[in-house]
This record gives sequence, structure tokens and C-alpha cells, in this order.
Amino acid sequence: MYGSGDRSVLVVDDEPTIAEVVARYLERAGYRVLIAADGEEALDAVAVERPDLVVLDLMLPRLSGLEVMRRLRARDGGGPPVVLLTAKDEESDRVSGLRLGADDYMVKPFSAAELVARVDAVLRRAERLVEPDATIELPALSIDPAARRVHARGEEIHLTQREYDLLLFLARHPGRAFSRDELMHAIWRYSFYSDTSTVTVHIRRLRTKIEDDPGDPRYLQTVRGVGYRFQP
Repeated sequence: MYGSGDRSVLVVDDEPTIAEVVARYLERAGYRVLIAADGEEALDAVAVERPDLVVLDLMLPRLSGLEVMRRLRARDGGGPPVVLLTAKDEESDRVSGLRLGADDYMVKPFSAAELVARVDAVLRRAERLVEPDATIELPALSIDPAARRVHARGEEIHLTQREYDLLLFLARHPGRAFSRDELMHAIWRYSFYSDTSTVTVHIRRLRTKIEDDPGDPRYLQTVRGVGYRFQP
């Protein structure tokens, strides 16, 4: 288990039974757990307690999960990593959450044990030490692995943890085409994922941030029938 008592997780769900079950499993894994029952309470908890990760239900009273996501990502640093909890019929909201920068999601009903594993994985990625490396310098784009900074057209571009990891991975393998499954395994660390739409969403978001023309990308190119490649 990854939890060590000094890492905290905020569970946001208006269904007490679900919140309590998730909290119990996370506590067994060594996490310190906070619980919020609505969106306003969640934002207050993030501001005061500064949790390391948020498990966020999309269907919340007072303030929706999507609005909570928007406000978290508008904070300095983009807020903590977020794992969404969604219903089966909330696909459009789930995609919206990923576009806003959610790090992962689970569909209800879900396995609490698997949720803990997802939390472990997201935090490992967020806290992974980055080895110093030479800056990748390209026309109108630079990626500094040591500082985890990206500049496009002379301006610093703010990326989420996952967006940065995906861009750096592709840039470190220039010209090579990767399938969505391969990218899911390399960046999200899930070889069993059946829904790879999150890769597409992250590529689309990256294009809007680093490309001069997202509709005709220079760097993040689509390889039809395969996936994506980084063209330097």
C-alpha cells in the first residue's frame, strides 16, 4: 500500500454510506481521510486542509462536481490530483471532468479496493521524482524536465501533471507512433483499461495549449489507425 499516514485524501460524496466505505478502505491503506458532503464544503476543505488528493463525486448538492473541478484547476498550481466518481450514464460529464484536468475516474458501482489502487497510482505519478535532463528545445516549444516547465511561443504554458507527463513521454520518443493503449499503459500505468478516450482528451487539451493551430498540429500528430506521435 502507498499510504503512509502523512498523505491525506478528501472524499467528496453526498451518500454517507459510499463516503464511509471509501474512507474506511483508504484509512486501512494508511491515508488520513477527510469527508465532505457537498461541493462548497469540498472547496472549503481543500483551502484549509490542503489534501494530497480528492476523490470527487460528480453529482453533488449546492455545487456540482464539475464546478468544483473548474474552481480547483483555477487555483495556483491547479489544485490537488482528482479521481472522479461517476454514474454509468454520466459519460459526457466524465469527459468534461477529464478535459478540466481530472487524473482518473471510476464508474459506480465500483470496488473500493480498486479505488485505493487508483489513488495509490495517481499519487505515485504526482510525487514521482524527476531526474534532471537536458531541455528539449524545438522551434516555438521547449520542455525542461528538471524544472517541469514548458514554454510555447516564448510563454510558459501551465499543464496538469498528466498533460506534462504525456507530452514529455512523447517528446522523448520523437517520430515513434504510440497506440492509445500504449500511452495509457505508459502514462496512466493501467494495462487493463478498456476506455482510452482519456488519452484523446489529453492530446486535444495539449494541442490547444502548445500548438499554433490545434486543428493542424505541428508536434502532436495523429497517426490514423494507430494513435499519436511527436514530430520534432
